[in-house]
Order: sequence, then C-alpha cells, then structure tokens
Amino acid sequence: MSKTVTYYLAPQSPYTYLGHARLVDIARATGARIDIKPFDLGRVFGASGGLPLAKRAPQRQAYRLIELQRWASFLQLPMKIQPTYFPVPGDPAARLIIAARTSLGGEAAVTLAGAIQHALWADDKNIGDDAVLAQIATACGFDGAMLMKSSQTAGVQAEYEKNTDEALAANVFGSPWYIVDGEGFWGQDRLDFVERALK
Repeated sequence: MSKTVTYYLAPQSPYTYLGHARLVDIARATGARIDIKPFDLGRVFGASGGLPLAKRAPQRQAYRLIELQRWASFLQLPMKIQPTYFPVPGDPAARLIIAARTSLGGEAAVTLAGAIQHALWADDKNIGDDAVLAQIATACGFDGAMLMKSSQTAGVQAEYEKNTDEALAANVFGSPWYIVDGEGFWGQDRLDFVERALK
C-alpha cells in the first residue's frame, strides 16, 4: 500500500524551492502520494517564535546566503540567491495552488507549485503579482485566468486558513515541512529521511 507525504509549504520559501523537485522524484520512485498544503508562514512564525528575514540578526542573514548558494550548487539548480522580488507575500501564490488542487487535483497543484517556485528563484519573477501568477499557470497548461479568479474566492481562503490551522496543530514551524506516518521532517535537507520513511 502506497504512503502519503503531507507537504506543508510556503511557495516563497527558498528552501522549499530547493527541495521541491527532489520530493517529486522521491514520491514517484516510492509510489507515494503528495498531499500538498500551502500555509501562511507568517502566522506560523508568529505562533512558533520564527522571525521574518528582515528581523533576523545580520550574521544569520549572511550565513543564509552562503547556505543557499551551497545547496543550489550541490543540487545543480538554477537559483538567483537575492531575487529582485523578495521578500514577497506568499498568500496569492498559495491560494492559486489551492485553487489548482481543488479544481484540477493534487498532481496539478504540485506541478504549479514547482513552476511558481522556479519563477521566483530561477526566473526572477514577481509571484506576488496576479498577472504573473496567471501567466505561470497558463504556461503549465492550465487556464490561468480561471484559476486566478477561483483563488480569490472565500472557499479557497477558508482552505488556506484550514491548512495553516492544521500546520500549527502538527507543530510545523517552517517551510518546507513533510509528514510521513505522523512523523514530521523540517527542511529540504531532511529529504533523505523522508525517502527512508516512505520505503
């Protein structure tokens, strides 16, 4: 019987971008299903003691840049370490992913999430802009205008809030966060453990 990875993510997170393609590959190789749940990282930070980037100590900010470059090089992923449009609100992109999941299914939502992350971190695009998000969805083969309209409904907002409530209840405090068989794994650098858990 195949297992499920519950995938809590904030689409603007660089570490989520670094891990996304690997998670998809691991799920494919192990036959696992990805249950994607975009959540409000700001709310989770507020409840768990996390700090937004601008409020972190200078030495932490400096080391973050080194670590991002190190991982991008190791994984051979294209990455603009300091993109033009960052920090950027993740809410519109998160709601778009939820709209895709609701109307097109989980696999489409995972594909769109990857494309949004790539747009920010590799293509230097503004994922806080509705027109850009619609273009990304269209490039994935979806009806971008329809998904953007759907993403702005009360139902999608309620799902976003529900995902965040569930993340808080599961003691999530960062992105990406993976859960397999009730066990949580924080960060793309824990994907080896996720893979072991799925096997």
